[in-house]
Amino acid sequence: MTFRLHEIPTSQPASRPSQETKMPNIPAQPSSIADSGLSMGFLTDLILKIIYFTGAVTGQRLEEMTKLPFLGIIDKVLEFLKLEEFVDIIGAEGGFSERSFQYVIANKGRSKILEVLERSSYAGPAPVPFQQYIEMVQRQNVGEMVIDQAAIRQAFSHLVVNEKMLDKIGPAANSARSLFLYGPPGNGKTTIAEGISNMLGGYVLIPYTVEIDGQIIKIFDPLNHQIVQQNEVGHSEVATPFPGAPARQTAHSFPDARWVVCKRPRVVVGGELILEQLELIFDPIAKIYEAPFQMKANGGLFLIDDFGRQKCRPQDLLNRWIVPLEKKFDYLALQTGKKLQVPFDVLIVFSTNLNPKDLVDDAFLRRIRHKIEVPNPSPAEFRAIFQIVCKQKKIPYSDDGLRHLIQEHYMKAGRDLRSCHPRDLCDQILDEAKYRSIEPAMNKDLIDRACEAYFVKLG
Repeated sequence: MTFRLHEIPTSQPASRPSQETKMPNIPAQPSSIADSGLSMGFLTDLILKIIYFTGAVTGQRLEEMTKLPFLGIIDKVLEFLKLEEFVDIIGAEGGFSERSFQYVIANKGRSKILEVLERSSYAGPAPVPFQQYIEMVQRQNVGEMVIDQAAIRQAFSHLVVNEKMLDKIGPAANSARSLFLYGPPGNGKTTIAEGISNMLGGYVLIPYTVEIDGQIIKIFDPLNHQIVQQNEVGHSEVATPFPGAPARQTAHSFPDARWVVCKRPRVVVGGELILEQLELIFDPIAKIYEAPFQMKANGGLFLIDDFGRQKCRPQDLLNRWIVPLEKKFDYLALQTGKKLQVPFDVLIVFSTNLNPKDLVDDAFLRRIRHKIEVPNPSPAEFRAIFQIVCKQKKIPYSDDGLRHLIQEHYMKAGRDLRSCHPRDLCDQILDEAKYRSIEPAMNKDLIDRACEAYFVKLG
């Protein structure tokens, strides 16, 4: 049994249609300052900073930058800033409505801005209240996904895999809790995690930032969150209120632009991971927080690749997950000392090439819901992978060439078969053939040259 690390150039793997098209209900656009969940003081500071950093900005542009509506919120804040003589109007841009007025910092505002920047220099999309974020994570629980045998086989149809392994992956994906993948390198542990991630269909709503006690935590991360365009999700389920919010929605309500529609997250970290990245990271210059990886992964998958090769001890890293794995929530701390209880709605995957007995104890393994070994491929599976790779790369496949490869470069060398070798060796064959201006082929000469360049001689 094994996986290969590349795809057959046909249809892409997909989840069941019901999962792919499920659209989360987007909260409606707030119509007042109270409805936004933010205080007047917070909003005046935010808009004053944006005006200060921009130089001159229109009401329309403030609406775009803060993700808040002009009418009912931004206009009220600007009215207050003008009344306090913190901003001036210097003209209009492209019209005569209030949205087109250009605002700049007034002399009195320059003194005020120094005080504001001492608290925070953040000047971007307005945050959502922390409690609303918690409620949203609970509403789009990854554990509600149901993945059946048909979906598993469709998602992994582009890989060389046997039925026994598929029947292990399916329950692991449905658990939406934890998975430990182990085995020799190059056999597809990362590919398994990516395949599971592809099955976590549907969309989630992620805020740009959240606010609690005046502190800002950045959550949206373009490196880990893939935005879904409007034409992909449609407009049929555009706005529902949070519990307790006024029932003012209609079919034509505008969605709250502080939330971003994304595919379920897939956050991947490797040997570079340090314990500090699993806590709120405070930026002492901007005076805001960056959310840790597991918080960014809420509603999706969090893969810790190359587990055991991090700079911190494996035991320390494992101990960090004991409470979240059992309780489904995590504790994070602000600089003020305040503790936050944050949902831990994550399918966490540990992947390692090392012997699990050297990394974890029985107490931790009991907390991991599923453990899957990913061994080396059998000769038959190795042959199947080679056939597919050769077809992809337009190299004529040869059983004679494969027999020569296995006999001379695996059996005689005491080398194990690995799922990644067919791809890598075919790339080497292409390089050698291109250099010699000949057609690529699985002949003895090109195979020997490819192996000499690819494998490291031991001893």
